[in-house]
Amino acid sequence: MTITSPHLGSSEAWTDARLLFALEEVVEKELNRHLKVAKDWMPHEYVPFGDARNFPGFFEDGVAWEPEQSKVTDIGRIALVVNLLTEDNLPSYHHEIASLFGRNGAWGTWVHRWTAEEARHGIVMRDYLLTSRAVDPDKLEAFRMAHMAEGFESDNSHSMLHSIAYVAFQELATRISHRNTGHQSGDPICDRMLARIATDENLHMVFYRNLLVAALELAPDLALKAVRDVVVNFRMPGHGIPGFERAAAQMAIGEVYNMRIHHDDVLAPVLRFLKVLEIGGLGPDGLKAQEELGMYMGGLNAEALKFDEKLAARKARLAARAAR
Repeated sequence: MTITSPHLGSSEAWTDARLLFALEEVVEKELNRHLKVAKDWMPHEYVPFGDARNFPGFFEDGVAWEPEQSKVTDIGRIALVVNLLTEDNLPSYHHEIASLFGRNGAWGTWVHRWTAEEARHGIVMRDYLLTSRAVDPDKLEAFRMAHMAEGFESDNSHSMLHSIAYVAFQELATRISHRNTGHQSGDPICDRMLARIATDENLHMVFYRNLLVAALELAPDLALKAVRDVVVNFRMPGHGIPGFERAAAQMAIGEVYNMRIHHDDVLAPVLRFLKVLEIGGLGPDGLKAQEELGMYMGGLNAEALKFDEKLAARKARLAARAAR
């Protein structure tokens, strides 16, 4: 089936202000849907407080952290730190979307609701990490200070459409990262906690994805260009974390998040839902973006195949060593 989207004036006519106004009813509809399906949950119910011990400092009985105290795997520790530090920058994320979407009406209600829900994630993850002694608390705090002191500026803050497109993919990427971290953590408590967080992230993705559908109907050329730009230049919001590139490489090898996962589980499902390659009635800019998206996804899949082969070879080498 071909989707035909009527042009409502030229692309230049669609300013951010006009798009915000035009999408207000969609935001209200999606907000009401979200509030009906989202379930409140208590972060403290997911934290093993009975396992907690004092750390050195003001407490005479404080016990210093040692790696063997952690119940999670090495890759679990790496991914948990990256995921938590990403969540820690919530004040900057809130500032970004509140500045773009506003603080009034349905947009404002969503901005504050989203922020409140996201805050739970940082709360429960930090409480879990400290009570279970999963990671070095001193290094975690040092990383948090360094990361937050740098601040955060989105690659897409220049455009409301780019921002909507980005979060539609990013929320799903975050969900996948949390879920796979839980699977690879080796701790059932951690896995359960991250599954709860991943459920929230999925609902956030659905909100933004549905909003992006409406934007594609209103301004197909502009929205498709935004999708193209975001997909081609996508970076996770935690890219500014100290040592992020090394951690990302380890998470790729550990199958928490890598090129194959990014292609198959994040980009492809959203693009398929949006039916970006089936949108008709496009102008030259939209057609170019549509073609470039198809080419990019083909190239990314080819790169992912190379990564798959390298990862399989690495697993074979490790298995051979273990069998000796």
